[in-house]
Amino acid sequence: MVQNNIILGLLAHVDAGKTTLSEALLFESGAIRSLGRVDHRDTLLDSNSQERARGITIFSKQAAFSLSNRVVTLLDTPGHVDFSSEMERTLSVLDYAVLIVSAADGIQGHTETIWNLLARHRIPTFIFVNKMDQPGTNREKLLSSLKARLSSSVIDMETPDAEEIALLDEDLLTGFLETGEVSEDCYPELIRSRKMFPVFFGSALRREGVDRLMQALDSLTICRDYPEEFGAICYKITHDDAGKRLTHMKITGGTLRGRQVIEMQKDEEILSEKVDQIRSYFGDRFTALTEAPAGTVVTVTGLSGTLPGQTLGSATECFPPLLEPVLTYRLALPKNVDATAFLPKIKLLEEEDPELSVHYEPLLREIQVRLMGVVQTEILKERIRERFDIDVSFEQGSIVYKETIRNTVEGVGHFEPLRHYAEVHLLLSPLPAGSGIEITADCPEDTLAKNWQRLILTHIGERRHRGVLTGAPLTDVRITLVSGKAHPKHTEGGDFRQATYRAVRHALMQADSVLLEPYYRFRLSVPTESVGRAMTDLDRMGATFQLSEAGSEDYHSTTADHSSNSDFSLITGLCPVSRFANYHTEVASYTKGRGTLSMVLDSFRECTQSEDIILQKGYDPTVDLRHTPDSVFCSHGSGFVVPWDEVPNYMHLPSELLLRQNRLSLGEIDASLFRGRRNDYLSGNGTLADDSCVGLDNTSENAPLSERIDIALGTDDIDRILHSATHSNSHSDPQKEKRLARRDDGPKTIYKGTEHAQNLGVSYLLVDGYNVIHAWHELEELAKTNLDAARGKLLDTLCNFQPMEGSELIVVFDAYRLQGHATEYLDYHNIHVVYTKTAETADRYIEHFAHEHGRKYRVRVVTSDGMEQIIIRGAGCIVTSSREFEQEVSRMEQHIRDDLL
Repeated sequence: MVQNNIILGLLAHVDAGKTTLSEALLFESGAIRSLGRVDHRDTLLDSNSQERARGITIFSKQAAFSLSNRVVTLLDTPGHVDFSSEMERTLSVLDYAVLIVSAADGIQGHTETIWNLLARHRIPTFIFVNKMDQPGTNREKLLSSLKARLSSSVIDMETPDAEEIALLDEDLLTGFLETGEVSEDCYPELIRSRKMFPVFFGSALRREGVDRLMQALDSLTICRDYPEEFGAICYKITHDDAGKRLTHMKITGGTLRGRQVIEMQKDEEILSEKVDQIRSYFGDRFTALTEAPAGTVVTVTGLSGTLPGQTLGSATECFPPLLEPVLTYRLALPKNVDATAFLPKIKLLEEEDPELSVHYEPLLREIQVRLMGVVQTEILKERIRERFDIDVSFEQGSIVYKETIRNTVEGVGHFEPLRHYAEVHLLLSPLPAGSGIEITADCPEDTLAKNWQRLILTHIGERRHRGVLTGAPLTDVRITLVSGKAHPKHTEGGDFRQATYRAVRHALMQADSVLLEPYYRFRLSVPTESVGRAMTDLDRMGATFQLSEAGSEDYHSTTADHSSNSDFSLITGLCPVSRFANYHTEVASYTKGRGTLSMVLDSFRECTQSEDIILQKGYDPTVDLRHTPDSVFCSHGSGFVVPWDEVPNYMHLPSELLLRQNRLSLGEIDASLFRGRRNDYLSGNGTLADDSCVGLDNTSENAPLSERIDIALGTDDIDRILHSATHSNSHSDPQKEKRLARRDDGPKTIYKGTEHAQNLGVSYLLVDGYNVIHAWHELEELAKTNLDAARGKLLDTLCNFQPMEGSELIVVFDAYRLQGHATEYLDYHNIHVVYTKTAETADRYIEHFAHEHGRKYRVRVVTSDGMEQIIIRGAGCIVTSSREFEQEVSRMEQHIRDDLL
């Protein structure tokens, strides 16, 4: 359905005249009767007392006005850099934007930041160059600067050049070459597709050029087509004067009606909540609506589970926020206010501005918040005083650091207290700067079911993971799920949460971690005589920079026009935030007020003083119990903690990293690959350098483990594998050793090779897995509903049986119907599991094994297949039927219970 309205956002750097332009648009359209002014403190949209006192926009506000062909919902956003997160959240609901540039100040660093955000969100943009009434402004130089620093597709709409517009599109260029003309009918599509950016010059205060901008909004915009199914994007949370929680949202599909029930996800739960009231705001006033069609921005009460950036119904996911605070402040409370009692109050403000990132440190009993700068701290103090009647202060802010890694590592998390089970293997690999956290899965469903995989990915994304150098947030890392294991009876959702968290930390403990610090991108304009001082300061602060001399083309394309340009030089570059504090004051001092400095957060880069910062923080990841790298394993009915550096000795699944690195056949894989002896597993801190890491996108590596390993089981292979693997991950258990000592037929040493096997009485027990499952009544009933569960229960039963029986136990399952399946050999706790290759049955595999090894070792086979029994006996092996074996296992289990009692 097509609605005849557009959502328009006004965006600008501070003091560009954005609020003045919004007043002019509303007044010229007849939406308001009197024209407010910022200096008179009577504008419609800057109605907050702090906004009027400071003359800046702090909170985004909504209004609406009508044109001949359009109804425009206007969203006025903050221009000050300290409130950039409020502006960025609004972008997710815009159809079009007007970027305001001050003719007096030119393009500022924050202007470029806004422009990049608009490009990221693919928002069609009009440009309005304001304050053209001020002395010294130069239209041609400003237009040149816009083309040089924003886009060459900026078109002056007062005197549009047909040839210049034709060059924006190949089809238009073809038509222009034939006719020499470009029709204005193509303008709306060029603007909508961001191939053309119309620019208008004027003065919002004098209302010059505003009418041309309004005409363009009326005739050059295209209304969107929305789906019939309900959808919405939440972009803001506030509370009204009565304390009601307000959810500001754009309807992106269908119609929202009063009392409608909306489903939303909060943590792992799906909430169903009913809309109490639908409001349409105009400044601080609102009108109650019975319904809201697609394409409208409304405010809803009654929803407690919504969050900024959340999507509802059919709405597509929003971009995650790009701008974030770089300073951490400790919140100092009055002596009579307890931090734990105040925490829920500050959490309400965090709901409204998630970038506050409120953190409570229970050991220190203190609250920490993350802020963009000094102005935001002052505003937040006033908000707390007005909202909660508490006077707070903020201690000196410290830099927000982050951490990343240089190499690819595998992390293993195991969580197995009594009646719980989960194991997770994750690959962590570095990403380019600014990428954030990327979460992917490269795990076959026959290794781990899809529902468990989705749960693990959810757990990875739900937590802000800490690095291990200073405990700073992790960034620029791809986390890939490569393997995992669940128990058919004992695994619960919370088990995988614990295993996932531990896997991430385990990987980071092995990684080559890097401490990152925030960098400003700065522009410093100083008189020529002050260039030497400025360059000395910048070099001392560790900045990288370049100088543009006065009169150069680069200088004029990147600065506003001044009458004294010939006396100034421009320095641009990057500098650590930690070194740039209060440099504004120094610039004003040594240039006698003539120099100007603008800066904007650019990115996080490697810290230049990492050793000092790490020492200063004194963070020890091994004692951070809320982010532990250790795992929990189970032995004889009780769980025990295994330190992170010993986890490879106990893990139940093979190392995926080594499998991908080496591409070895099972005949070449030492059992340390499966049992994870630490020295073999780590191979140099358990890492794999990027230049040697096999790419995760390679088709062959995306195949299941069973398809990547070609297995050739000869006598020597079996000897070597069993020699290396036997009890390699077991830990000392005196009671178990005492029980085994009672048995005369159990092996007493680790076998050293084929030549000693007969003397030591080496024995093998081969079990035809599916034959046993269908012969045992309990397993057969379970298999009717879940074959995987039946298979898992059999393996668990045989794990308990093997220590008392004493043989090397191998369970064989048919996989002959799977196309392209190679023989797969895995370790499951203390037993071995074989899945046959394509076109090979379990019977055939067992017969082959019997003929190869029946005369050399003591081999017993469990099967009820009559023909197979004859063949196996002829090979010199012992045969036990599946039902006889069931009775033997039952007797053994009873013997174990009696022994324990």
